[in-house]
Amino acid sequence: MNLAYIPSPSTGVIDLGPIPLRGYAFCIIIGVFVAVWFGNKRWVARGGTTGTVADIAVWAVPFGLVGGRLYHVITDYQLYFSDGEDWVDAFKIWQGGLGIWGAIALGAVGAWIGCRRRGIPLPAWADALAPGIALAQACGRWGNWFNQELYGKATDVPWALKISEGPNRVAGTYHPTFLYESLWCVGVALLVVWADRRFKLGHGRAFALYVAAYCAGRAWIEYMRVDEAHHILGLRLNVWTALIVFVLAVTYIVISAKVRPGREEIVEPRAPEAPESAEKAEGDAADEDEAPETSAEADTDAPKADGTAETAKG
Repeated sequence: MNLAYIPSPSTGVIDLGPIPLRGYAFCIIIGVFVAVWFGNKRWVARGGTTGTVADIAVWAVPFGLVGGRLYHVITDYQLYFSDGEDWVDAFKIWQGGLGIWGAIALGAVGAWIGCRRRGIPLPAWADALAPGIALAQACGRWGNWFNQELYGKATDVPWALKISEGPNRVAGTYHPTFLYESLWCVGVALLVVWADRRFKLGHGRAFALYVAAYCAGRAWIEYMRVDEAHHILGLRLNVWTALIVFVLAVTYIVISAKVRPGREEIVEPRAPEAPESAEKAEGDAADEDEAPETSAEADTDAPKADGTAETAKG
């Protein structure tokens, strides 16, 4: 008998009158705010202006949510389009189901649109946001705890997660893979912050480091999960995805460091000078040009060194 374990919430929804507060959505929202807040601090430290990260996130977040949901529905299509299933459930994002691979891929498209509109290099913006994204994932994984989903193999370790009987799940204690991944993501964020300060990462290398480090952890955590998934050559699909993306991220870091070493000196163009300021500057310049002539005229009538005044010749 397991005397110590992590309890699961009895429900993932709290009703405040007609408004349901869903734990999964709440964790996602908290994650977004953390990513934008921390990303803004890093962006300003890099020489950007306050608010730019939030402006671009307005594009990146919706694209990311759509991409994450699409990846989940496509890779787990049997949950929505097989016999006896209701395809409408594919739109019920609050019930869980966001694939990080699709979220990052399509979110990058949204970020590219936002950066292009602001004249900002996407790699620099991604570098600033990288550890914040990892912290957002750390927050978002607790949404799986509210929904009692994505747990690992059965275990009796003191930190086991207790799962209650429900649809597509059997009561028992299991490895809390949501917790493992949450803690791993916090570690990834700390790693990126340290490496960025130590090696002055630029041109997208901080973001690539985040991707590589996350994939390294996701591979072994994914291997522990027992929920239904497609397998290729004996490995879960997400394990293969993590391995492939890991190799691509490391390759990018190596090539980028050789092709574009160092860090961007300017990450955001400054706003043009206001017309009033320009006119004032021109006026000041004109006054300075006139000043020497006035001084010359004053010197003409000034007393000479011997105390006599210069008089006009008659």
